[in-house]
Amino acid sequence: MDELIDVLDADGNYTGKSIMKSEAHRKGIFHPSIHVWLYTKNGEILIQQRTKNKDTHPGLWDVSVAGHIGAGEDVINSAIREVQEEIGLAITSSELHKIGVFKYSCQHHKDLLDCEFHHTFLCELKTPLAKLKMQETEVADLNLISIPAFKKKLNRNTHSKKYVPYDMEYYDTVLNAIRKRL
Repeated sequence: MDELIDVLDADGNYTGKSIMKSEAHRKGIFHPSIHVWLYTKNGEILIQQRTKNKDTHPGLWDVSVAGHIGAGEDVINSAIREVQEEIGLAITSSELHKIGVFKYSCQHHKDLLDCEFHHTFLCELKTPLAKLKMQETEVADLNLISIPAFKKKLNRNTHSKKYVPYDMEYYDTVLNAIRKRL
């Protein structure tokens, strides 16, 4: 779905301009997004498999919830909205714990250069996996995986190509932040 998003400079600062997401992706213009990593108290992480029709990383396993921040939209409100839309889970701002903003750039093909700043949050998952409702246009599957098993799979990802290829530094930052909350 195309939508109006804010334009950021290469340092992640808002420029005061907005652009359609499709144009930002075509021209490699930086824009804000959210990542919400959901975890359980027993050390499992919720991961989602992206649908095969996604423009970016189709069919790969990814962060629990991710999405673009609409033009003028508050970051926290965007995170709450995306969690509700993608997995049918109602959360509050007090449940979100921001761990940072991470610069990301990926050339998917000649007409798609994704340049984002991921506002990244943690949130404890208190709802059973079976009660989550996947947004069919975004999410193909959901799974819980232990931190050690996830880390092991990520280390093998260069061969398996099953996970979105974020920098290992990003994944390590997220996993360490989750471990501190357990």
